[in-house]
Amino acid sequence: MRSSYRLHGFFGLMLLAFTIMNAHAAADADQITRGQYLATAGDCIACHSVPGGKPMAGGLALPTPIGNIIATNITPSKTHGIGNYTLEQFSAALRKGVRADGQRLYPAMPYTSYAQVSDEDVQAMYAYFMQGVTAVDAAPAESTALPFPFNIRWSMAAWNMLFLNSKPFVADSSKSVEWNRGAYLSRGLAHCSTCHTPRNVLMAEDVSRELAGGEVGTWHAPNITADANSGVGGWSVAELVEYMRDGRTAAKGQASGPMAEAVDHSFRHLTPADLQAIAVYVKSVPAIRDAADTKPVYAWGEANNQLNSIRGVDLPKDLSQMTGPQLYDAHCATCHQASAQGSFDGALPPLSHNTALGRSNSNNVVMVILDGIQRHTATSDILMPDFRNTLSDQQIATLGTYLSAQYGNPAAKVTAAQVKELRSGGTSNLVALVQGGMAVAVLVLIAALFFFMRRKRRNTQSTT
Repeated sequence: MRSSYRLHGFFGLMLLAFTIMNAHAAADADQITRGQYLATAGDCIACHSVPGGKPMAGGLALPTPIGNIIATNITPSKTHGIGNYTLEQFSAALRKGVRADGQRLYPAMPYTSYAQVSDEDVQAMYAYFMQGVTAVDAAPAESTALPFPFNIRWSMAAWNMLFLNSKPFVADSSKSVEWNRGAYLSRGLAHCSTCHTPRNVLMAEDVSRELAGGEVGTWHAPNITADANSGVGGWSVAELVEYMRDGRTAAKGQASGPMAEAVDHSFRHLTPADLQAIAVYVKSVPAIRDAADTKPVYAWGEANNQLNSIRGVDLPKDLSQMTGPQLYDAHCATCHQASAQGSFDGALPPLSHNTALGRSNSNNVVMVILDGIQRHTATSDILMPDFRNTLSDQQIATLGTYLSAQYGNPAAKVTAAQVKELRSGGTSNLVALVQGGMAVAVLVLIAALFFFMRRKRRNTQSTT
């Protein structure tokens, strides 16, 4: 009898242990899944993966006015990734821009936004990166090599003193739960301000102009404040959700460049509730208007064509002197139709009432013509061919100016010099200006850091 009791007791303990182990395993699996969702919201894969490469293995060159910053391997590799990071070290890199070896990260890694992420979410992301990402034991082919004095990484400590708000997000009790969720995601993981907020000479976000528009390499990240003309004040919450989910909204615009990547890698994978919350928050950001926007950027133009003007007219011997109607007829009309009204099935958008042509800043018009749009959605592929190797600088300038005049903001102009600069990867004048100004600024930051450290040391000595 006693043996029977002991046997039952033994099996009972085994069952209890098995139940506890299963509960822990389920909890771990739930945390990893949640961490994956949060990493998706943070769009980590877009910067830390090269097209066609292994996820999170690094190697992508992120263009800045002072040179390319090469994204690192953030897989759990113990030799080339973050596999040896503790939770505390992972948190410091994510939210403070400090690597495990003590080196400072450049704010191209948006730790200034990720600083708002909660401890609980950091723990879930850590679980995902350590247990849900496949380790890649290889370093990127290139590494970041900025010119002096920008290669002095510890100068970023002074930069952080000036510009990093390291406090996690605090809910605003006067706002709704939905608004607070949207603010948490927009300001934190989704890091909307990283692209859409202008920066000062020290490359820090101008917080007084939140979401008023910024530059992402050769692309212009538009104003998305609540202004009716320059921003999204004329968009409904439903339209913003549709845009983030699908990368387009009828009679408004479609995503391209870095925003298309954000849609494909991040936004379209978020829950409807989170997309709704982000839209609600963005709609609440104080309106900032560009004086050049005299009406909503999506309200310009009407369907029309000038193709009759070229019937029977020979092409010029120098094809770089083709007119706007000639270039449109040769390269655009097949897909967008004669009057730019878009395809019959709606798959290809009309060019009038389109934000792509309604802004006074014409960089994105040039970039779309140069590089086209290649997107792969859950239901279809979206393809606009690139004309980088087909059209000359002058041809793109002529076509871009014609499209803006006929279907968009007539104040927007495209020049051959502008196309040449964007084709080569950036504006050389801006690079020279920023490099000169930031070189002085970095030296000032270094001096300020020395002063701060010296003063702190003196205060410590005086109290002992």
